[in-house]
Amino acid sequence: MMRLGKILAKIILWFIGLSLAFVLLFKFVPPPVTATMLMDENSITKDWESLSNIDRNLVTAVIAAEDGKFCSHDGFDREAIEQAIERNAKGGRIRGGSTISQQTAKNVFLWQGGGYVRKGFEAWFTFLIEKIWGKRRIMEVYLNVAETGIGTYGAEAGAQRYFDHSAAQLSKVEAARMAAALPLPKERSVANPTGFTRRYGNTIAARMGVVRRDGLDSCVYE
Repeated sequence: MMRLGKILAKIILWFIGLSLAFVLLFKFVPPPVTATMLMDENSITKDWESLSNIDRNLVTAVIAAEDGKFCSHDGFDREAIEQAIERNAKGGRIRGGSTISQQTAKNVFLWQGGGYVRKGFEAWFTFLIEKIWGKRRIMEVYLNVAETGIGTYGAEAGAQRYFDHSAAQLSKVEAARMAAALPLPKERSVANPTGFTRRYGNTIAARMGVVRRDGLDSCVYE
């Protein structure tokens, strides 16, 4: 048992050390590829852009759509987590109440799916990136690794695919449509949205005014 304990302790220490090393590295270096990209059956299109080259409208839109408390939480929206736990207790697909920070941690360091085991690792990496990266870097990485369409990753690749221009010049409507498709990028149309996606995009566009008015995206630009 003592030998097993020592082996387990070494594994834990190696994991902590490696995870810290990668988080520190990606604070300054763009993540070259993610597990989601590697497992994508489609050919991959991605184009890293610094946050200064991504229109603020998209930052405002994803906060409006995905995480209105992004600038005020520490990586975890506890109210959303409690609501997710209540829904999960009723059965069905596990929902995590994920913040943008949690989604970034998952996209960069982990894999899709995996239930509570993956959520545990996700919590660790979320804690690390909140402490080491800060909000601006989290948003920058999120907008560069998020899947924005079939085989398409990042804001720049998505903007070029759907609107034939750079992510630096996204209108309010374009940004809202991209944000509306993020949860299901392979299924929701950005260029010609209909039904729910169109209505949701309009709702996000309306929320963007509140985000900007109340400074809910201010931590990204401090």
